[in-house]
Amino acid sequence: MIFTVPCIMGTEGLVADELRFGGYAGVNAENGSVSFEGDISECARANINLRCGERVLIRLGWFSAHSFEALFESVKALPWENFIGRADAFPVKGYSLNSTLKSVPACQSIIKKAVVERLREKYNCVELPETGAKHQIQFSIMKDMATLYLDTSGAPLYKRGYKLEQSEASLRETLAASMVKIARYRGREDFYDPMCGSGTIAIEAATAALGIAPGLKREFDAAAWNDEWAKAFIEQKEEAGAKARGEKLPIFASDNDPNAVELTKENARRAGVLDYINVTKGNALTADWKSRSGVLMCDPPYGVRMMDLKQARFLCRSFGEAVGDSPLKKYIISADEEFESFFGYRADKKRKLYNGMIKCNLHMYFK
Repeated sequence: MIFTVPCIMGTEGLVADELRFGGYAGVNAENGSVSFEGDISECARANINLRCGERVLIRLGWFSAHSFEALFESVKALPWENFIGRADAFPVKGYSLNSTLKSVPACQSIIKKAVVERLREKYNCVELPETGAKHQIQFSIMKDMATLYLDTSGAPLYKRGYKLEQSEASLRETLAASMVKIARYRGREDFYDPMCGSGTIAIEAATAALGIAPGLKREFDAAAWNDEWAKAFIEQKEEAGAKARGEKLPIFASDNDPNAVELTKENARRAGVLDYINVTKGNALTADWKSRSGVLMCDPPYGVRMMDLKQARFLCRSFGEAVGDSPLKKYIISADEEFESFFGYRADKKRKLYNGMIKCNLHMYFK
């Protein structure tokens, strides 16, 4: 099978590296996604182990779709019965961009009708109760080229299962994991997040350093499809769990808000890494950073989801005065295009990343 892994814009190379180093075949990075080839077992392994990808989709087919008739016939020609049982549910969702077929609801309806007709013929029946396992059909139509997928993940992969509370300003787990991967942190040097919020960055750093697979504590839609799929997910979870290590880590998370400190502790406990992260109350603006070395990584407010822009820039200036000339390697994400001016230091390197729909830059300081 061919699989597609959608990912945060700017992280395609990271996801491709994860797959290549994982031994997957046919890895190919595209804009906003990475594809690979494999079987059921490798699909399960990717779902459980990928840190930076958003979900794992089976790419069933792609074809030109200039009319609803062409869309219907091409969708009907795909082997849906290889995956969807007579009683299974198969909702349809997707999007259309720069295409003749502009109406998404109409495309949904046509695709649904085509799959229904195919399954009725293959199962020689009239009724399809859709009371069984969920097989989410996804479609994309771009410049009149349609691609049809089945979603094997269900909830997106950033939902690891450890977040007790998902606040509006919370950093997505896959983005935090991508930042940790960019920094190439492996647990060998001190790691600081002085504005930890709900603890996402520190938790992702700890799980990566310990080899704890991000999907161990959650469920996946495809695991309920049939016995073969269920067996693959059970086996891959067992294999991934056996690879986790237990060793002391120099990871420090702090926040000036005591509620954030407690939330970080609880999330770290739920992720199984509380014993590996030193979580304390602390003020990032008054700490002695000049005597410390290692990696500092944080997601300070930048006037979009927390604080207004004036408050965020004042915090940024104060933080720059506190940490700017320390020997720490610094990785600071911000959506403020004037971040460097207020922080007081020009980044050695910047990388464009997206926090949800918000375009950000990861500012990197190596000296």
